[in-house]
Amino acid sequence: MKARTKVIGIIFMLLVLAVGGAAIFIWNGMQPVKKSDELVEFTIERGMGTIKIAGLLQEKALIKNDLIFIAYLKWKEQGSRFQAGNYVITPGTSNDDLIAMFNNGDVVKEEMVRFTIPEGYTVEQLADKLDKEGIIDGEALLKLANQSSSADAAFIDTISTNPEMKHALEGYLFPETYELKKGITEADIIKTMTTQLLKKLNTINNLEQDLKERGLTLHELLTIASLVEREVVADHERSLVAGVIYNRLDKGQKLEIDATVQYALDQPKERLYYKDLEVKSPYNTYLIEGLPPGPICNPSLASIEAALHPESSEYFFYVTKKDGSQEHLFATTYKEHLSNIEKSKSMSQ
Repeated sequence: MKARTKVIGIIFMLLVLAVGGAAIFIWNGMQPVKKSDELVEFTIERGMGTIKIAGLLQEKALIKNDLIFIAYLKWKEQGSRFQAGNYVITPGTSNDDLIAMFNNGDVVKEEMVRFTIPEGYTVEQLADKLDKEGIIDGEALLKLANQSSSADAAFIDTISTNPEMKHALEGYLFPETYELKKGITEADIIKTMTTQLLKKLNTINNLEQDLKERGLTLHELLTIASLVEREVVADHERSLVAGVIYNRLDKGQKLEIDATVQYALDQPKERLYYKDLEVKSPYNTYLIEGLPPGPICNPSLASIEAALHPESSEYFFYVTKKDGSQEHLFATTYKEHLSNIEKSKSMSQ
């Protein structure tokens, strides 16, 4: 009887020791690793489960035991709200602090670059600006801008393949302020800007129907919008100038728009001379009939909408006022136009 009691006592003691040992093992596994000033980078990829996360935490010596960490997560009903991203963790961080960090998404903020492309900038101006700001290589961007395949896939069938075009993607790089990750490539910028144009176009009600009614392609619309953009400063005149362009097209008159000559020249000039109007180029609307082969700049949404919904008028001519307002004097006949030119000159005196 005494021997049996002794055996039971030994078994009980062993169980106590085993349970105590397990408890000590678990308690020890729950404690943070040794503190260190070293910063450890840790990334949670999208779709990564808690088992994988725990394994990586142990691999990077940020926790002592992955199985205990997983069990702790289940006990605390945590792990389902962990946010993907790059984290910087100090060894010695407690399990609860790790959980809070992953739940809150306390990720390392990525370094960003911010740049603004003004409305009416050409592809060449855009490339030069970004090159000077050290964001990308301008020549590399220009090369990609000559390839329609560089744009958002939605535009592949829209962009003209006319070999006379100066740059295939002129008119498709939407002018706006962008904030992108540092290190972004030229291809990424073009894709981003063409995608932004698509988003803006999608805000226009009945775009496809209106294009169909006017008998225009999207490429032609962007071309007209670019002419408006380069010709107009005063917002309220955009649709009126667009109407003049349509009036001249409908009557088979040459557009004779100075901005197209500027685009055709190797270097834009502050003032055009009569000899400049004779430059041989498919963009020179003093020589060619109809629209140039493509846009002459990257137009704003306001100019695109004006080109889509022009103001009806009997005007066929306009001249810039010389009073500093940048507004225009409009005329129906050439005789009236000549009179407006003289009137404009008198404004500067």
